Amino acid sequence: MRNLKLLKSLLSSELQGPGSPLCFSVRNDTGSLLIASQFSITEYDPRTGQVVSEASLTADGFLPEDGSGLVVGLQDLAELESACLATSGGDVVLFNLNTCQLECVGSVDSGLTSMSWSPDEELVILTTGQETIIMMTKDFEPITEIGIHQDDFGEGKFITVGWGKKETQFHGSEGKQAAQKKIQEVQPAVAWDDRRARVTWRGDGQLFAVSAICPQTGARKVRVWNREGVLQATSEPINGLEQALCWKPSGSLIASTQRHPNKHSVVFMEKNGLLHGDFTLPFSKDQTKVKELLWNSDSTVLAVWLEDMTPGDDGHVNSCIQLWTVGNYHWYLKQSLDFGRDPQKAPVCVCWDPERPLRLHVVTRSWTSVTYDWGWTTERSPGVDATDNANVAVIDGEKILVTTFRQCVVPPPMSSFELQSKSPVNQVTFLSRPQGTNQLAAFTADGQVLVYGRDSGETSDKRADGFRIVSPSLVLQKTFRLPGVQDVPLSLRHLLWLEDDLFVAVRSGLIPTSSTLLMLRPGQDDGDTLAVRSEVEVDGVVVSVVHCSQTGTVALQLEDGQIRKLLWDRPEPSLDEWRDSSGCSINFPVPCMQTSLCSIGGEEYLLGLTDRSHLYAGDTELASNVCSFAVCNDFLLITTHSHTCRCLQLSALTLKGLQTVLASDGGQNDETLRRVERGSRIVTVVPQDTRVILQMPRGNLETVHHRALVLAQLRKWLDGLRFREAFECMRKLRINLNLIYDHNPKVFLENIETFITQLDSINHINLFLTELKEEDTSSSMYPRPDSSAARPPPASGQKKVDVVCDALRSAMESMDPNKFCLSILTSHVRKTVPELEVALQKVHELRENPPAAPGAVSAEEALKYLLFLVNVNDLYEHSLGTYDFDLVLMVAEKSQKDPKEYLPFLNMLKGLEPNYQRYTIDKHLKRYRKALLHLSKCGGEHFPEALQLVKEQKLYSEALRLYPADSDHYKALSCAYAEHLAEQQQVEQAGLLLWRCGEPAGALRAFASSSSWRNAICVAQQIPLPPDQLALLARDLAEKLTEQRRYSEAALLLDQYAKDCEEAILALITGAVWEEALRLIYMHNRQDITETNLKPALLEAVSNQTVFLEAQTGTFSRHRTRLAVVRELKEKARLDMLDEDGPDCPDAELYSEASSVMTGSKYSQSNSRISSRSSKNRRKAERKKLSLKEGSPMEDRALMQALGEIITTVDKMREEIHGLLKALVLFQFDRQAEKLQLVYEEALQAMEAAVPEVWPEGLQNSQAPLTGPNSTANSIMASYQQQQRPAASPQGDPEVPTAPKMRNGVKWKLAMLK
Repeated sequence: MRNLKLLKSLLSSELQGPGSPLCFSVRNDTGSLLIASQFSITEYDPRTGQVVSEASLTADGFLPEDGSGLVVGLQDLAELESACLATSGGDVVLFNLNTCQLECVGSVDSGLTSMSWSPDEELVILTTGQETIIMMTKDFEPITEIGIHQDDFGEGKFITVGWGKKETQFHGSEGKQAAQKKIQEVQPAVAWDDRRARVTWRGDGQLFAVSAICPQTGARKVRVWNREGVLQATSEPINGLEQALCWKPSGSLIASTQRHPNKHSVVFMEKNGLLHGDFTLPFSKDQTKVKELLWNSDSTVLAVWLEDMTPGDDGHVNSCIQLWTVGNYHWYLKQSLDFGRDPQKAPVCVCWDPERPLRLHVVTRSWTSVTYDWGWTTERSPGVDATDNANVAVIDGEKILVTTFRQCVVPPPMSSFELQSKSPVNQVTFLSRPQGTNQLAAFTADGQVLVYGRDSGETSDKRADGFRIVSPSLVLQKTFRLPGVQDVPLSLRHLLWLEDDLFVAVRSGLIPTSSTLLMLRPGQDDGDTLAVRSEVEVDGVVVSVVHCSQTGTVALQLEDGQIRKLLWDRPEPSLDEWRDSSGCSINFPVPCMQTSLCSIGGEEYLLGLTDRSHLYAGDTELASNVCSFAVCNDFLLITTHSHTCRCLQLSALTLKGLQTVLASDGGQNDETLRRVERGSRIVTVVPQDTRVILQMPRGNLETVHHRALVLAQLRKWLDGLRFREAFECMRKLRINLNLIYDHNPKVFLENIETFITQLDSINHINLFLTELKEEDTSSSMYPRPDSSAARPPPASGQKKVDVVCDALRSAMESMDPNKFCLSILTSHVRKTVPELEVALQKVHELRENPPAAPGAVSAEEALKYLLFLVNVNDLYEHSLGTYDFDLVLMVAEKSQKDPKEYLPFLNMLKGLEPNYQRYTIDKHLKRYRKALLHLSKCGGEHFPEALQLVKEQKLYSEALRLYPADSDHYKALSCAYAEHLAEQQQVEQAGLLLWRCGEPAGALRAFASSSSWRNAICVAQQIPLPPDQLALLARDLAEKLTEQRRYSEAALLLDQYAKDCEEAILALITGAVWEEALRLIYMHNRQDITETNLKPALLEAVSNQTVFLEAQTGTFSRHRTRLAVVRELKEKARLDMLDEDGPDCPDAELYSEASSVMTGSKYSQSNSRISSRSSKNRRKAERKKLSLKEGSPMEDRALMQALGEIITTVDKMREEIHGLLKALVLFQFDRQAEKLQLVYEEALQAMEAAVPEVWPEGLQNSQAPLTGPNSTANSIMASYQQQQRPAASPQGDPEVPTAPKMRNGVKWKLAMLK
């Protein structure tokens, strides 16, 4: 749906020469024109108006001096730096562009009728006066010469398999008479045909086509030849085929023209000579003749050069050039250049630029050259509010196809309505005034401006037949004539409609490098004429003019990328440089084909898209892969070559932020990005809506609702409490309905009645409730582009679903409980823990008391709806749990259950006692606690059943609370509970239960087996036991305590209850409780034990402790030394790797401070494959990893762990050593005590001194920068880089052992010992 818009035109009339131009060519390297006439060849630069070089063709006799000679071909040869021309006399001449010398490289006696070079300039085709084709190389060496007219069809001749005769074949709607129909003879070519052969090449240079007059029929016939001069195909007989011939550069079709009995068409042929499509020219049969057809270099535009066949009153004919494009299999007439009847202004040479696809060169008979540059544009209405219909206007000759995308999406070539004019339309512009953007103005080829608007007389949008008019057509309201006579077609460009009575247009200036801005208003005397009210001279060629209706800014772009601002709302309009907020001048680095004004972060920018897909904001490049873009309201939408569509909110971004976003690929829930079809282009965006219209490469349209636009509109609606519009949009576009609440929970809960009133639909409210979930969609699925903080959870700590359900239910019950009955049921069912019993109870109430209000929901309907929400089996079970058999029957009847399944069960239940009935139901529903409660109320005869239930379901605690403490049932339950606890190895708790329920014998056994000696003694004395049995019990308990190394408690039992002081003292000596042993010795006057047992035990303890400390110290020293060696080897390996691979080597991290290193051992990293499916396996794997074997992967960590364990073990000996030293000193073992104190002190000092070495601070990043003679540049740099990385806390790594804490505050030394 794009139009061709004239960007600039260059008129140059300085060149004058003898005769008139016959042929011309464009030089690719310089852009100058090579023009040949009957007398000379001239190289001319239209930009400067200077003749670069010139040579006479008559001086050397290549053309006759009387001007009767013709140049039949001219071609620029860039490789040879020459131009090749062919004359009708048969000479092929090279014109050297450097020396201006002419050289004849060949001559044909019969003369030449045409010359055509292949696209790669390797071959040249010459057609002679003898109707032959001469093929030559670029060095003019002949390859072959063949006749144009061949009797054979060619190598591509069709194969006939002979299936039936024509008389017996089916002829469709023509009937059987078609079989006898004779083939009409081909009519000869028209009289005005120049009868010259025409040659055209395919874009790849592999084939060429020749159109020539057939000697037998006198009609034109097209033949296709390959590069070797072999005939490939001959066209079918085509009546009325004309001289124009041009092969589409893309290689698909050959264009020509055909005159039918009732129309004049441009027809297309395939390479096999068969017709393939056509389009009709907008003229009557004998009105015009087509002189040439010309494809542009990218095959998008077909130029048709026409002349009237009938002269006017002045005896002259009218000339025009039409530009046609195709889309969705429809040909559009986009531009019409009317050159008038003046023969001096008529074009004699027309060609497309070989480098720029949309640049057309025209040379007139008066030697005036005009260069037109077009660009693709989409003419869309500029409105930003809901009154704008999102109009898009497409030019198609004398028609303007207007589609109003707000009302409907009509695929091209159709449209919402058509506007018909009397002359072809070249430009379309919409009114920029707010509220009037649906009006448009058209600039026609005859210099008129047509203004179209809404018919003010329309009062109804309905027709008499009852149909409603969705898009009312615009009507012609005014026709303005432009003053002055146009020197050349399209002398005015960039028509802009600023106000109802103000137009702005651009005209070429007095010099080629300048332009003039015209401010046009209706004339005061003649209201049908647009008069120039003021002119603004522009130092540069204006290639685009754009207006912003929100700010009123008009921006101009010059051909070199400079940006100017037009101050048009002043008495004297003027131009100013475009400046940013700091006052600096801003320009585009390169010219842009499409421009638009927008505001980014509060500052106005001019966006520009180049033909190389670069998008600029002023002088800042935003992206480099943009296909198309559009600015609508506060959003920038772009499509990219990576087949995505981005939609960005400009007010929330700065220029740098916009660059960053466009450079990123977008996240998973990035609302600004969506995938689109390859080659999609933005047609328009509906203002204040969510629709984006895209056009695919083949021409069809697609409407997408971009997520960013949708969410922005939804947030706007929700902020304005327009819940109905938001809900309808979310339901249609499949947006999660949770966003209604998540967007602003506080506002939603405060306006929940407004929400219900606006929706006013039970189904919609139910849909909202069923979609509720705990996830906060405003932060997960639809995060805000400004990354605002997530909403806080509800202050009450309730879950979101419960809060919304309760709030909605409360509001609906207060508004109309009968109307919203189904929604109230939904709110119960949708809670985190479904309240099915409450919902069923409400249904039951409806059945018992049917509401009398009209339209109220019946119990049957409510139950049917519940069955839709909940599984029928679950609902049946819950109804059974209400103990209401009427409700159960009601649910069962609505289910698919067989009555034989549930009726016997229900009848059995009805015959039971109420409590036992409820027990049976609860047990069936596996609600065992409730079942136990009801069973406890059934009497003592059911206690065995209750006890069995308690044992099976382990409901001991619940059962004990249901029976009196002094009852036999309570005692039986306690005994059963104690038995259960004993099985669970909780014997002491079992004893407590037995003791309190009056079972002392069992309690005594339980306490004795659990070594709870105090409780056991209490129970024994409560029974009471005889003294001898009590002593025996005490000895048994003491023996168990001794096994558990509880010597002090064992000694207390032996002394006080077994009355055996000697055994008590020996137990204390064994446990090294020296002071308590002395107390008993002196209390019972047994000093003999001091000599026999105490002193030897002291000396043995000193020896054992000394040996243990020496062993621990030796082990500590060995581990410490080995750890230093391991770390040195590891550091050496790390530096070696850095030297080999540089500081950025990723493998260097393997040698971090917390890792280990191989030391040439046979052990490898195989342990890393150990499965860690359970905690036991993980501990096992850790033990295997932390091996003290030399060379193991984790040897350094194993050593650190072992050293920590040694320090902890030795540090815990402080109290034990202190008690031993005091006992030794008491019995005058000073020498032994001094030795022990010295050994222990040395061990503690050595270990405390080693802690900083074994556990250095910042374990993983503690190394200082490595310098010195043995360091390299790589190792020093790696050291600095490692030091700058954030240090990880050693405590945070579970695999790195932490340093133990020593209890230096514990006093253990004796000052009396030295």
